[in-house]
Amino acid sequence: MASLSVKPGQRFTVPDWQNNCHLISADAEHQRSTSHQIRQEGRALRNDTSNQAKWDENESRTRLKDRVTSVDRWREALAKCLTDIDLEIDALTKVKDAAEDALQAKNLCLDVAIECLTFRESRRDIDVVRDPVEEELHREVKVIERTKKELQQRVDDAFKQLCILKEARQQLNLDHQHKVETLDLDRQCLSFNVTSGNISFKVNPTRIPHGTTSLREWEQNSQFNKDHAEAEMKASVELRGAIMLTIAQTNNELDAQRIATEFALRKRIRDMEGALSELRWQEKNTLEEIAEMEEEIRQLEEDIRKRTLDLKVAHTRLETRTYRPHVELCRDQAQYGLTGEVQQLEAALRALQQKRTESQDALDALYRQLHRIQTDIGYKTNSLQLDNKCMDTRRKLVIPVEKFDPEVDAVSRTRNLPRNSQLEL
Repeated sequence: MASLSVKPGQRFTVPDWQNNCHLISADAEHQRSTSHQIRQEGRALRNDTSNQAKWDENESRTRLKDRVTSVDRWREALAKCLTDIDLEIDALTKVKDAAEDALQAKNLCLDVAIECLTFRESRRDIDVVRDPVEEELHREVKVIERTKKELQQRVDDAFKQLCILKEARQQLNLDHQHKVETLDLDRQCLSFNVTSGNISFKVNPTRIPHGTTSLREWEQNSQFNKDHAEAEMKASVELRGAIMLTIAQTNNELDAQRIATEFALRKRIRDMEGALSELRWQEKNTLEEIAEMEEEIRQLEEDIRKRTLDLKVAHTRLETRTYRPHVELCRDQAQYGLTGEVQQLEAALRALQQKRTESQDALDALYRQLHRIQTDIGYKTNSLQLDNKCMDTRRKLVIPVEKFDPEVDAVSRTRNLPRNSQLEL
């Protein structure tokens, strides 16, 4: 016969069982409520963090764009300033070269003036005078040396200003390059997003790097570089104007002095030609007078010869009559006539000989005067040749050397060729 099996252990009552069911149900409700609350809070947090992240990223992107715009604006300003300073460097270099060319041209002017002074040192005797031409040439040398000194000072100032401009340009160029590099980096930052393949965590990204400057310092640095470059460009423009003014003034002053020198030289040449013309006229008249005087002396000597023969005849007659015999030796009219004739002939011979001596002295004086005239003509011819050489040499101041064709010398009819080493003005 079967028996009822009894499960060993504690037995719970129905109320315990019911309480247990209610407890499980209450715990489940509580857990679901807590979970729901957490889910709601998580959803709100996700929404908040997502919105905040999007807003922050948008603000960062906007700031980056503003920064790119600001940096690009400065880059454009610096680039324009670089272009302007390059143009100013080129302009100042050309003006400096022009000043150096003008300075080099003064060497030719100085060489010509010194050459003219050297030519005129070859004058001789009375023609070695300190005339207006020599004074103007010495004044021209002083003017050239002073203008060369002024131009050299301008060239030195231009060289110093070029160094300053190039230094300012170097600072501008360095700042410009930094701006370009910064633009590349900031634009690269703008291109980053969550799908970029080169994003990663970095070590201490919020650190402040060494050498970091403030925004004010950054802007002041660029502004200083720009202002400094513009100030130096302004100084360069003023210097260029001063250099061009100096070149014009020195050229005008030298041209005026050159004109004054050449005016004095032309006047001296005219005076010399006038003096030569007068001397040649005197030489011609003196030669004519010498010829007439020589002819007169010849006539005097011929008359002396004739009167001497007449005197010999008279002396012979008188001597012959002394041999008349006895009473025939009387002082008759013939004797008185012959005696008077001898006296007249002797007086005439004395007068003729005295006149011949005077004429010879006058002839000697004429020859001395002729020699003096011819010597002075030689001096003045030499001086005229030298002054013509000076005028021919001074043509190099207005005619390029390769086109220089010296004139035929007005006196010696020879050509004065220029030296190959002369510079073109």
